[in-house]
Amino acid sequence: MAASGKDLVLEGITKRFGDYTAVDDLSLHVPAGRFFALLGPSGCGKSTTLRMIAGLEHPTSGRVYIGDEDVTATKAHQREVNTVFQSYALFPHLSILENVAFGLKRKKVPDAVEQAKAALELVELAHLAQRKPAQLSGGQQQRVALARAVVNRPHVLLLDEPLGALDMKLRRQMQTELKTIQDEVGVTFIHVTHDQEEAMTMADTVAVMNAGRIEQIGPPDELYDLPATAFVANFLGKSNLFEATVTESNGDWLSLSFAGTTTGLAASRAVQTTGTIVAGIRPEKIIAAPAGQPPASAGSGWAKVPGGRVTSVSYTGVSTEYEIAVQGLGEFTVFAQNLHSTGFTEGDQVDLWWEESNLFGLAGDADTEAGIEEV
Repeated sequence: MAASGKDLVLEGITKRFGDYTAVDDLSLHVPAGRFFALLGPSGCGKSTTLRMIAGLEHPTSGRVYIGDEDVTATKAHQREVNTVFQSYALFPHLSILENVAFGLKRKKVPDAVEQAKAALELVELAHLAQRKPAQLSGGQQQRVALARAVVNRPHVLLLDEPLGALDMKLRRQMQTELKTIQDEVGVTFIHVTHDQEEAMTMADTVAVMNAGRIEQIGPPDELYDLPATAFVANFLGKSNLFEATVTESNGDWLSLSFAGTTTGLAASRAVQTTGTIVAGIRPEKIIAAPAGQPPASAGSGWAKVPGGRVTSVSYTGVSTEYEIAVQGLGEFTVFAQNLHSTGFTEGDQVDLWWEESNLFGLAGDADTEAGIEEV
């Protein structure tokens, strides 16, 4: 039913509003048929970028290409692009089928109703075709909006915070359904969101935006496991960041010294490999063990940070989050799966352990607070 997607290319896109630069010299290439997410906090420029792709805003400088066509100067209705907004924008007086067929009828497509029915089949709502939008749940309305966009056979489908109005359980269900639909129709999806989990669950590729620029772009697991900046490390989940000094390098591995202890770091996982750097590790990659008692899994290639004291305990169901103060390093966050009935309580003395292969290294001048206040 749907046309195959086309490549989307942005070349040096800049958008200024007076003295304010919303998007700053942004370039990216999204291959045809990919599910691509623009992720970032409010005000980072992601929605302005989406509007420039849609033709609702025109760049101050730079070019927009859909496939081989330069669409920079074309108007929104001249582009083979459709947008699904958070508000859905369904016509309340029309049936669901009429809503989906509306655009096709305006174009005088001969089999508009049949195509609309096929689109409703795709989103599993054919049985509700004669209902009005007010008779549907939020998730069902979202799927109608998606069917209405897909039925026009766009080469690029833009999703502007499409799940923001849904409750958490429904949002997670729709994340899976959206990805399934995208796989089936083959259209290039560009998804704008501030929700890290949403972007990582659905997208093949994620671009993390900050202050009008892309901080890092890549597959979700790569961005999470190997962030290139402190902003990405902090915005995508939580990270423990601390200063360390490179004391030795044998090419493949670095030896780091910090707060009276040492750890190893793979050189391939470090942005900077000499001098003072910022090292980082994710909370779930740390094991907290009673002081003086190494965990059973610890062996060669593990680092030990002694002298921790539990300052906060938060039970979250699947795991327990501990805040642990380490002298000379500050607070560390540790996530522990709730595999056992007993854990630590405030005031307990613990050592922190991690596999050195899980550590990553950032530039020494990295702002360790970047990305935290935006979450």
